[in-house]
Amino acid sequence: MSTGNSTAEPLPPVRDLSALRADFPILNQAVNGHPLVYLDNAATSQKPVAVIEAMDRYYRCDNANVHRGIHELSNRATATMENSRARAARFLNAARSSEVVFTRGTTESINLVAATWGADNLRPGDQILLTEMEHHSNLVPWQLVARRTGAELVFLPVTGDEGLLDLARLDALLTPRVRLFALTHVSNTLGTVNPVAELCERARKVGAVSLVDAAQSAGHLPLDVQAIGCDFLACSGHKLCGPTGIGLLYGRQEQLEAMPPWQGGGEMISSVDFHESRWNVVPHKFEAGTPNIAGSVGLHAAFDYLDAIGRQRIFQHDQELAGYAYERLTTLSGTRVFGPRTGRSGVVSFLLDDVHAHDLVTAADQFGVALRGGHHCNQPLMRKLGVPSTARASFYFYNTRAEVDRLIEVLREIRRFFGG
Repeated sequence: MSTGNSTAEPLPPVRDLSALRADFPILNQAVNGHPLVYLDNAATSQKPVAVIEAMDRYYRCDNANVHRGIHELSNRATATMENSRARAARFLNAARSSEVVFTRGTTESINLVAATWGADNLRPGDQILLTEMEHHSNLVPWQLVARRTGAELVFLPVTGDEGLLDLARLDALLTPRVRLFALTHVSNTLGTVNPVAELCERARKVGAVSLVDAAQSAGHLPLDVQAIGCDFLACSGHKLCGPTGIGLLYGRQEQLEAMPPWQGGGEMISSVDFHESRWNVVPHKFEAGTPNIAGSVGLHAAFDYLDAIGRQRIFQHDQELAGYAYERLTTLSGTRVFGPRTGRSGVVSFLLDDVHAHDLVTAADQFGVALRGGHHCNQPLMRKLGVPSTARASFYFYNTRAEVDRLIEVLREIRRFFGG
């Protein structure tokens, strides 16, 4: 199955990825008297020393506002931020750095496209095609713009607990009425890895614009926006070892140039008079106000850190660990596991019979195991699956098989406590 990735990066020399745990100070602690087992990486990843120190250096040595100053510190800060933009373009294999807009994260990136491209291009009778596995961040913005424009939302179904898209329905749904096809690359609940390159190509054939939510994939597998062929792609820094409050919107140059600005203020203008203004060039047209400069510094360091490991290697590790967790979980009686058995990303959602997901996660925390419990911003998907919520274990390269074994041991304790 194609995942829309570029040619696989060569794997680095064989090494124990768990040795990288030493780069993450937060992992070396006890929680409730037990060694921390952090399995909530789909919500946010932990930060290596390289990222923490890069941001510290910026604040100690280079802190100033960007673009509008001419003194030395401002020049340094501006160069640092624009170098980070160029690094982001290389991370995504964008054709040029001007195709990268800094945002607060995936959510803001998608809202930007909905509020600008959507408001300019959608009309009554048009359709927006989404999937039934979308995060609320790739659903609610389109609901809002559909109400304003009269466009209609349609949905590509998910095939039950196995969590695959029902691609047999795609031809019937992806018609010339569809102006935009927005879909997740990797499901944050099911762990499904969608064939985004194939789906973006099919969107292009009917004249639809495509947007890929890469929140769960950008830090876990190689991404090549040119190979994927998407018009837009959104991701968040905090899920790929970077800081919170910083993310990216990739947009094709011609799309960004045709879109109106989203927010008004400083930096997004070229000139202003009392009654009208003219806009700056992209990407600055979409970056009103003082940006998260330190966040871009941390993001640059995170990109360097991940590429030094090798994202193909990270993806391989994710798949192996999630597959191991899936198999171990299915050995527990009364356990329902969601998502594909093979080919999944590092996310495994599950339920124990007669134990609410919130109770399970609360109990696991008493043993030092950090899980996530709830609807995972996937309420429509939960209704489709017939459950109010699930527990979720999500992995990254610093997690180990021993931590999966500890999870299973703790779940057995929880089952005994609840009388199972």
